[in-house]
Amino acid sequence: MAITPLDIANMALAVLDEAPVDSLDQDVKAARLINLHFDLTREAELTKYAWVFAILRATVAGADTGSGDCTLNFAYELPADCLRPLPPTRNGEPDGVPVSWRQEADLIYSDQSGPLVIRYVANLTDPNDWDALFTEVLVAALAIKVAHPLTHKSGMIDIARSAYERALDAALNASAIQRGGRSYTASWASQRGDNRVAPGDSRILRS
Repeated sequence: MAITPLDIANMALAVLDEAPVDSLDQDVKAARLINLHFDLTREAELTKYAWVFAILRATVAGADTGSGDCTLNFAYELPADCLRPLPPTRNGEPDGVPVSWRQEADLIYSDQSGPLVIRYVANLTDPNDWDALFTEVLVAALAIKVAHPLTHKSGMIDIARSAYERALDAALNASAIQRGGRSYTASWASQRGDNRVAPGDSRILRS
């Protein structure tokens, strides 16, 4: 069954025991608040974790920056729909040998010559492309965002947070989020920057 942003908005309102809206363009407080937070919250929740359904890959040629051997001298442009890259490996597989890298803006710098296979979390905007468990997380995250300005009841914030924790636990337990081994396990903030690995180093990439 097709799902729409309006459906997600009304599910978030249902968490807060609020009446549904007829349209996200409706001139009522609930619709305005959901509209305000919808896209940013979706991107934030996609970016926080390596959602399996949102992981795509691209093969990028790259360019030598001329900074010399034994440096991160090859630059690779990230795909336009990339929210964040996953740690690259020599063969492009999640269990492959890690490579040294860092991200600056929309570029990855590595000591590996191209082409480089980049696995990344994509900015998927169509709800029908999402895992149902991600949808549940997003519903609860939206409920958290609008709970106080909409209801002015602190108890509703707690209800929304509990719904979020349950939804996230369900996603983790169902392996809808990639984790473990050399997969992404920590916050994106701790993965950004110069991630150097010595040649032949088989250490697990963790924060």
